[in-house]
Amino acid sequence: MSNAEEDAISDLTTKLSQASVESQSVLSFAKRGLKLDTANEAEEIISALKQNKNVETLILDGNTLGVEAAKAIGKELEQQPQLKKALWSDMFTGRLKSEIPEALIHLGDGIISSGAGLVELDLSDNAFGPNGMKGLTKLLQSPSCFTLEVLRLHNNGLGTTGGKMLADSLLKCYKNSVEVGKPLALKVFQSGRGRLENEGSIALAEAFKAMGSLEEVVMPQNGIYHIGISALAEAFTANKNLRHINLQDNTFTEKGAKSMAKALSQLENLEEIHFGDCLLKTKGAKILAKSLAKKHAKLKALNLTYNEIGESGANAIIEAMADKPSLELLELDGNCLGESGIELIKATAEGFGVLDVLGSLSEDEGTEEEGDDDEVDNDDDEELNDDDEVDGEEDDGADEDEKNRTVIEVTPEKSKSQSTKSIGASDFLQFPSPNKLQQLGPNKEKLLLEYLGDNIADVEAAIEVIMKMCSVVTKEDEQVKEDVCHCADAILKNVLSDENTASHVANAILIHLGLIKSEDKKVKPLGSLQGALIVLEHVVKQEYFPKLAKDILCCFLALPRSQLDSCLELKHSLITALHN
Repeated sequence: MSNAEEDAISDLTTKLSQASVESQSVLSFAKRGLKLDTANEAEEIISALKQNKNVETLILDGNTLGVEAAKAIGKELEQQPQLKKALWSDMFTGRLKSEIPEALIHLGDGIISSGAGLVELDLSDNAFGPNGMKGLTKLLQSPSCFTLEVLRLHNNGLGTTGGKMLADSLLKCYKNSVEVGKPLALKVFQSGRGRLENEGSIALAEAFKAMGSLEEVVMPQNGIYHIGISALAEAFTANKNLRHINLQDNTFTEKGAKSMAKALSQLENLEEIHFGDCLLKTKGAKILAKSLAKKHAKLKALNLTYNEIGESGANAIIEAMADKPSLELLELDGNCLGESGIELIKATAEGFGVLDVLGSLSEDEGTEEEGDDDEVDNDDDEELNDDDEVDGEEDDGADEDEKNRTVIEVTPEKSKSQSTKSIGASDFLQFPSPNKLQQLGPNKEKLLLEYLGDNIADVEAAIEVIMKMCSVVTKEDEQVKEDVCHCADAILKNVLSDENTASHVANAILIHLGLIKSEDKKVKPLGSLQGALIVLEHVVKQEYFPKLAKDILCCFLALPRSQLDSCLELKHSLITALHN
């Protein structure tokens, strides 16, 4: 053997040692920066394939292949029937558009000839456009792709033409696979930054609908508008195992939100939803919130950043997330909340127990434009009008019930033997009644403050005392109402002397009203909210009661709640007081 031959063998051996054989089934040349134009230049890869006959994963990303090199590698792939994963992203840098489809055909032909059944194909970050799709159609329609589970074509610039070609190939693959009893069951589809637009996404939706096996769909930045979004949403309903949807930076608007909301209500296995930068606005957010509420127990992450969502929309989303035991991240940054809105959102999130998973709000874009605010206000008015209609249908019965309860509660007050007996604060709070309240004597406020003692700074303890007092208040007995209001003033002035307690006070009140859940579940909501609503109407008008606490209460009270159905008139009076 000549010295030149020995040097060539030594050089090849050195190159082969640089190839990463992670196991006998994984062969990686990842990010080597190899520029392979000819068959000779591809010898390193060819030799590695020859030495490893059971390659299951071939990683070529971060290199660049010409037609002749691809042809030689494709020829060697004919001897790799075990190949399952072709991870070939960023593989055509600097290549002419005319080279790419031909190179892909050679590689695909090698896979088809081997009889391999691909499980994953990744050709992301190859800007081959619709012309490049011509090199993929044969492979995608072949038996080698009947087993395909993961298809990644991110950042390929497919355009509408390429998108329709891709959709057609997937449909043909599915139909061909069904004919032989091996239906294509694609699980992961990724095609972002591809300029698919409406036409491409509508075509792909038909393929998705046919397969019905998708678990993850990632299609960000594709210029899709509500028509395309609606087509995708309909297709999603046929894929009941969907876990992850990413349609970031497409354009939903309210119309797209309605279609997507309808689909989401049928997808109980969702774990991640990314609809950031989709122009949902406040109305779209509310529509999605309604769909996500009381369902989707598996949801782990929701991203609605940069959607021009205002306070009421963000609040609706937070409320919808309250019953999600698996939730790990809720992202609402970059919306239109404003400084006061951010504080309100944080307080609302705390009230619903999702503050820990709420992401940063550091890039908020300020409050909504005036037109958007008007729309939100109109929405709220409609909700109140709906309540008014319910009030008209049911209020007579509710008032009658309240009158009956009043008779029962007031009757004991008339007993002179009871009214002459003096009691302490603990006796009254243990079993509150209007009569016992009067037995506290003229120094009721002082007795209750002494009872709280050092606990006056404990928001939960203070609100619990106030709510127990509220349980004896009725519309008919002005004296009891006045006494309880004075006591509530005395306690709250002390509690709210610390400006940082505003949100805690509001949350504690909402817990006792049964409008949000207590974290430790020790607080039992009031059986009747009548007295509490009456006293709160007085309290929120006082100078000591902070705006943040008002905003939080208003947010929750404006929502339709069955707990408040029996006292809608009082509810509306309180809301009016909160707005003044």
